Amino acid sequence: MAEEIMATGRRKTSIAVVKLVKGKGRIFVNGKTLRDYIGNRPAVEMLVYRPLVLTDNQEKYDVKVKAVGGGIVAQCGAIRHGIARALVKSNEEYRNVLRLEGLLTRDPRVKERKKYGRKRARKRFQFSKR
Repeated sequence: MAEEIMATGRRKTSIAVVKLVKGKGRIFVNGKTLRDYIGNRPAVEMLVYRPLVLTDNQEKYDVKVKAVGGGIVAQCGAIRHGIARALVKSNEEYRNVLRLEGLLTRDPRVKERKKYGRKRARKRFQFSKR
């Protein structure tokens, strides 16, 4: 069995379980290729490849991902986080490069809960003086 490095990435309500396997630089998400999974979104695709590009590993690893929750872009953020964490597991020297780019930090921003007596989290109902 080839060396397999696993890590978990998260963003908003998305969770991505990432497996790095020696390969040719292909990324599979939930059984589909990355391009098929996200559609025609080159900016989002670049976002996912960023940790591999920074550490010069685009051609060395195949990435297999199981992503659940949230939307496509949030899942791609979770995948990026997972890939970065897996790369650090594979080689501790990558930590500084990825840390400086902010790829190891979990993005903590989530939607604020709706409060009672309000329309949304902060929006009020329309005020009528008369």
